[in-house]
Amino acid sequence: MQKFKGTLIPIGGNEDKGMGSDEKHTLEFIDEGILYHVVKEAGGVNANIVVIPTASSIPVEVGENYMTAFTTLGCKNVTVLNIKSKEDSEKEESIQLINDSDCIMFSGGDQSKIKNKIGGTTIHNILLDRFKNEEGFVIAGTSAGAMAMTDEMIAGGSPKDAFVKGAVTMYKGLGLIPELIIDTHFIQRGRFGRVSQAVSKFPNLVGFGLAEDTGMIIKNGNDCTVIGSGMVIVFDGSALTHNNEKVLEEGTPMTMVNLIVNILTNGDLYDIKNRRVSVLPIEAPFI
Repeated sequence: MQKFKGTLIPIGGNEDKGMGSDEKHTLEFIDEGILYHVVKEAGGVNANIVVIPTASSIPVEVGENYMTAFTTLGCKNVTVLNIKSKEDSEKEESIQLINDSDCIMFSGGDQSKIKNKIGGTTIHNILLDRFKNEEGFVIAGTSAGAMAMTDEMIAGGSPKDAFVKGAVTMYKGLGLIPELIIDTHFIQRGRFGRVSQAVSKFPNLVGFGLAEDTGMIIKNGNDCTVIGSGMVIVFDGSALTHNNEKVLEEGTPMTMVNLIVNILTNGDLYDIKNRRVSVLPIEAPFI
């Protein structure tokens, strides 16, 4: 398992952006919200934050929403970099923005767009190098932006058919955290079967199902802390005693026996290498 000095923050989508109408909501967003944690990990309100809405079909609107959210948090140096093609990932001005950043924030949308427009480019190589070698460098991503962080990436699949062999499509992601498979909007879109099938294909990997407005702060490529208002469902196939994925024909219902499933919430810890959970005491404050 590789050691990484940077910090990853995958988010399950639909994170609070501080757009509630009442003062109490705004104060909670500033003091406790997921984007607050992103800013904190990046070094505070003076951090250089680059928002990349490449996955989105409405990148201008998405970029503006993040500009507003980070400004509400007091951030002073936020830039939107809309990479529309691989050629954009090789432009000097794009490369300079990535080199100067303290934090990269990938938006939601279609995770395949991130891989197709950034994967294998100079920007991708810089992200990998900085994440590996620079303490304090943060790469955050919500929904598609979180799913694209892995090596084995879920590219699609209908939840209702997801535990039939072949219903889930896998694709290569950015390879920032090769030990994981990440799915998002997990509770809201009923994606239990989708992650289960992904883990059946790659039982040596850990599956994370992130609910909306929920994320993980991952340090050293291993140490995970749950943040946000929902759940993270962890799928561990290391103790499987039966997994018939490899022998079945396409379209056949599958079986997995002794799949370990853990349900984690705010403040709980997960050790990827040792597949170990540390649960936050019940009386502990929300983080």
